[in-house]
Amino acid sequence: MLGTLAKWLILLGHDVAYFPRIEDPELVQMARREGRTILTRDRRLVQRRDAKDHILIESQNLRDQIRQVLEERRLRIRKDSLFRRCIKCNRRTLAVARTSVRAEVPPFVYRMKRRFTRCPGCRQVFWRATHVDRMFQDLRARLGRP
Repeated sequence: MLGTLAKWLILLGHDVAYFPRIEDPELVQMARREGRTILTRDRRLVQRRDAKDHILIESQNLRDQIRQVLEERRLRIRKDSLFRRCIKCNRRTLAVARTSVRAEVPPFVYRMKRRFTRCPGCRQVFWRATHVDRMFQDLRARLGRP
């Protein structure tokens, strides 16, 4: 299972579909239909004739998994892409008026933050907390990125 990797790729701003329980033929068909890359640790799955666009994840270590995907797809970690998707449903979040979320966020957050986004699917509200900068710096350092 690569659920944690999927969540981190979403946090990094990438469009990721994750299904913890899906049969191989259905997964391959969906990936081909939607133009997705299959990320898997299942060697038998990647041997399927139809599973052309795939990355066979080599490590069980999350940092190594992220590094492998970024390197194989030549993706970069960009600060402006972090947290642009909903971690629950993968949709791009949209900017909303600050006043429209007042009742949905803690009072301290409302006082301190000026920008908020909302997921158009699950309606979750997001704001850029201090942990975003720390996570960005930590990721770049741990992955050996400038």
